[in-house]
Amino acid sequence: MKLKHIPLILIFALLIFSCEDEINLVGEFKETAVIHGLLDQADSVHFIKINRAFIGPGNAEEFAQIPDSSYFQSLSASVTEKIGNQTLRTWELRDTLLDNKDENGIFYAPTQKLYYFKHGMSEEEVLNSEATYSIEIIANEGLSSEFVITGETNLVNGLSSGQSNINSSFQFINNQNELKAFALSVNSVGNAKLVNISLDINFEEYKTNNDTNKVNFIWNVAESEVSGSFSSVIQGQRFYELIGENITIDEDINQRRLKSIDIIITGGSEDFNTYISSNKPSSSLTQSKPNFTNLIATNDNNVIGIFSSRQTLSITKLFSNNTIGAFSASCLDTKSRQELCTGSITGNLLFCSDHNSDALKNYYCP
Repeated sequence: MKLKHIPLILIFALLIFSCEDEINLVGEFKETAVIHGLLDQADSVHFIKINRAFIGPGNAEEFAQIPDSSYFQSLSASVTEKIGNQTLRTWELRDTLLDNKDENGIFYAPTQKLYYFKHGMSEEEVLNSEATYSIEIIANEGLSSEFVITGETNLVNGLSSGQSNINSSFQFINNQNELKAFALSVNSVGNAKLVNISLDINFEEYKTNNDTNKVNFIWNVAESEVSGSFSSVIQGQRFYELIGENITIDEDINQRRLKSIDIIITGGSEDFNTYISSNKPSSSLTQSKPNFTNLIATNDNNVIGIFSSRQTLSITKLFSNNTIGAFSASCLDTKSRQELCTGSITGNLLFCSDHNSDALKNYYCP
């Protein structure tokens, strides 16, 4: 339709309303809780992050720098342990401030408020793998805007790995003295639906003035949805390259020693796996993805996030444990230790071996 066919009075009316009416971009606001909590049997302290979404006129990035924008005015929360209809324990959550938040984001940092509960680690005190754990959060408690968030989870359990064997070692060199891959297996994933394998590699650097640098870095090896068992290949070449990339550049360093490799196997619940999947970028042309949460909010309020569980299996493999004999197991087998100290990638980085079985080798630590 061309403009000349529109009655002039209609055009006049449109001009008036377009000048006088303002669009309210904020609209009616419903409180939205943002909850993130994962229970882990390996922990004695469990942290829950409880925030609120915010909206208002002005620059949202400026609001994000104000801590109170992300917190409820008043709040109480608890976690309850049950088997069937029997309540075993209830913990009231306390709040604490931690200075560990990444400062590269748009939200306030490094301080953040977290809620937590804790217990002992004796057999009677740890979280019960047969129990169900429920959370109840009363947001804006005592105010007219009060509402309740609830959710529950079972625990992930049953992870096991052959690397728990004290005599097992990483083997990165084949019979032809060439670098090779090493298969790290998870014999059972239990009821986990998502498994991550990472290595925490620790070494020390010694200086001529007797100072010591303790160095560690995390190698995120693999993560995958799983069923039954899981294994991942660790490339020997990449292992030595990462060690070389994480040394300290300092002319006063005259010796380095690998101390340990911690194998960290983490299994996530089915709910957690679904939550992770739903928050990945969409590959669809429509960019549409379903939102997922296992939490419920009352009074027509909203909640996003997850209250679920994971299991962490941590296996420490020492480079040298000379207190239990000259031929005690090492995190690296003999050829792999020699490669660290004399090989083409790390051989010029001053690594030596303090393992007793290498005492007669030219790369033994003086």
